[in-house]
Amino acid sequence: MSANPASTQLLRGSQMAIKNALLVDDSKVARFALSKLLENRDMDVSMAGSAEEALDFLNGSQRPDVIFMDHLMPGMNGVEATKAIKRNPATASIPIVMCTSKKSDDFMQEARGYGVYNILTKPPQTDGLDSILSGLSKDLEEGTLPEPPANEDDTLAEDDGEALETDTAVHLNTEIGGGSEQSGTTVPLTSDLIEQISRSAVKTHINNRLHELLSSLFDEQHDHLKRLLDDTERKREKQIEQQTTEFRELVEGKLDNLKNEVAAEVTLNLGNELSELRKQLQQQAAGGFSDDDLKALKDHITAAQTIDTEFWQTLQSEAVQQAHDIARDTSEEVAQRTLDLYLKEQRAESAKVYTVALAISLGVFSLGIAWLGGLFG
Repeated sequence: MSANPASTQLLRGSQMAIKNALLVDDSKVARFALSKLLENRDMDVSMAGSAEEALDFLNGSQRPDVIFMDHLMPGMNGVEATKAIKRNPATASIPIVMCTSKKSDDFMQEARGYGVYNILTKPPQTDGLDSILSGLSKDLEEGTLPEPPANEDDTLAEDDGEALETDTAVHLNTEIGGGSEQSGTTVPLTSDLIEQISRSAVKTHINNRLHELLSSLFDEQHDHLKRLLDDTERKREKQIEQQTTEFRELVEGKLDNLKNEVAAEVTLNLGNELSELRKQLQQQAAGGFSDDDLKALKDHITAAQTIDTEFWQTLQSEAVQQAHDIARDTSEEVAQRTLDLYLKEQRAESAKVYTVALAISLGVFSLGIAWLGGLFG
């Protein structure tokens, strides 16, 4: 069921008034359901499994802004716990919301007589909870909370809260059997009255027993589901951890294999390159340049120098940067022709020989630049 937008907005606007709550219920399922509703409204929830435990909690230093009290509980019930809280000046001002399956006008009137602020029908609904919290927030802000009862009404339920209905049944039966009660008048216990009282007592006992059995059943189911969820979560985490470990081992194995393959490939390539370089160096040491190659290289360098000299003499008026560009182009041509000459004699020349020729060309280029620099100096 969706929440009422108006009450929800009012509640969220008054969150500073209600920040924490004490939830008292002997049923784990009921505590869980109501606590989730309260936590969804940004409230801190403390829980107690019995009225005695709730009183011990209140005797401490913590004081909740509101108490949600179950009606029927083993031992001290919600009615008795409410009276005990209202008798204590330190806790009497804490508003108490009674959680019960009954919400008749008579019951609400009687409950408010011994200090209950409002009634929350079980199972709790979103609209009803929002309405109660909204009204409580407004009363807290405006200071209009009902005052705690000054005196207790001994005629209220003392053992389990169900005596309210029993007293009403007895009162009705006395009116039917002999008219209204008068002060000091003794009502005769007829067989019908005794039967009705007995039926009411048996009904109360059965209701209490059913409540205990249902609460126990819900608690067992809750514990069983929680164990199943915990076991499933542990198995899932174990499975994820196992899969993660297997995946990590697989990746590490693949990486090791890849590393070994890469290392072997690199080693093989380096070995081949070193072997080829060794052969080339041996061939260069054995052969080197022939006399014809050297003579052709010398003639080419001489021709290049002559061309450069004539070029510089013709274009003396041009900028030095243009002369550098032309000299670089000429040196590249020298390097290319040197490479062509070399390829005619040794077709399988290596990159190192090309480097030597290029170095020589660069040296010649440098000498030419220096020489030309001397001319223009």
